[in-house]
Amino acid sequence: MPFLGQDWRSPGWSWIKTEDGWKRFEYFNHKLGDNINELSLEELDNDKENVYVGDVCEVAAKKRKKDFFNNNTKSQHGYCTLGEAFNRLDFSSAIQDVRRFNYVVNLLQLIAKSQLTSLSGAAQKNYFNVLEKIVRKVLDDHQNPRLIKALLNDLSSTLCILIREVGKSVLIGNINIWVCRLETILNWQQQLNNLQIPKQVSNGMTLSDLPLHMQNNILYKFSDACDIINLGQATPTLHMLSEDRHLWKKLCQFHFAEKQFCRHLILSEKGHVDWKLMFFTLQKYYPQKEQYGDTLQFCKHCSILFWNDRHLALIFKDSGHPCTANDPDSCLTPVSPQHFIDLFKF
Repeated sequence: MPFLGQDWRSPGWSWIKTEDGWKRFEYFNHKLGDNINELSLEELDNDKENVYVGDVCEVAAKKRKKDFFNNNTKSQHGYCTLGEAFNRLDFSSAIQDVRRFNYVVNLLQLIAKSQLTSLSGAAQKNYFNVLEKIVRKVLDDHQNPRLIKALLNDLSSTLCILIREVGKSVLIGNINIWVCRLETILNWQQQLNNLQIPKQVSNGMTLSDLPLHMQNNILYKFSDACDIINLGQATPTLHMLSEDRHLWKKLCQFHFAEKQFCRHLILSEKGHVDWKLMFFTLQKYYPQKEQYGDTLQFCKHCSILFWNDRHLALIFKDSGHPCTANDPDSCLTPVSPQHFIDLFKF
């Protein structure tokens, strides 16, 4: 069975030939630089017509380093299936980044709904390992429990159907493994349902101490209707602000098109448009606009998926992907969770 890597010696690695045989290439290794120079000098010794040995050696070494770097980059991100991409992109670290957390959760939810059986055994194991880390994180820091509950509900429903209809669909792994996974998910759901978020005692300024217009501005920054409703339950003042017609109008305009408003226009008893009711009616028929702090990026020039390097982006305005195009920024496009899955449908 052939490897999926670009080199037959091992999947996903680059190799160099030395006097002692083939050795694995390690990027930014000092020994590599020495080997490259030695290799280049050996080649140049055979070229008797070459006078400028030092200059050519330097150029050859730089070119060889660049070629090795490009090969190494391609091998790290050369995906063939959804499961392989899920294994090789670092989702375990991504969930620790607050900007990427929602993205990873929504991706796992989409996979749970339709792509779970397409994952290989290794990808399934990785999927549930990442899921366990997400649940542990929520139980520890008490943040985003609603998102995880929705994910676990969809996943448990999918597993129930797969187990009940075993034999009608292809399942990778023993049926007992899937039953054990379902029991684990039910246990996680019970823990999340019993989760008690302690009341934070603060002697400093709280949200209620802010001026009315600042509290109102905070609500206008939200793009999730459930977050607005939940925040409105905190104090009577926030409840009054959360019922503002203009707030819900802005939310409708953010998520939906004007043509969609006309098809589902809802008026109140006073003849005004009930924008809050409009929003919850529209979301039944149309998808909401997705918004994430950070997403995977796809380079159209190199056909590579990668996470932005936020440190390079902040300091040098660099994505961290060594694109060879003349205008790298024009080749990058953000990848939504659904787009990520669609990339591997063929």
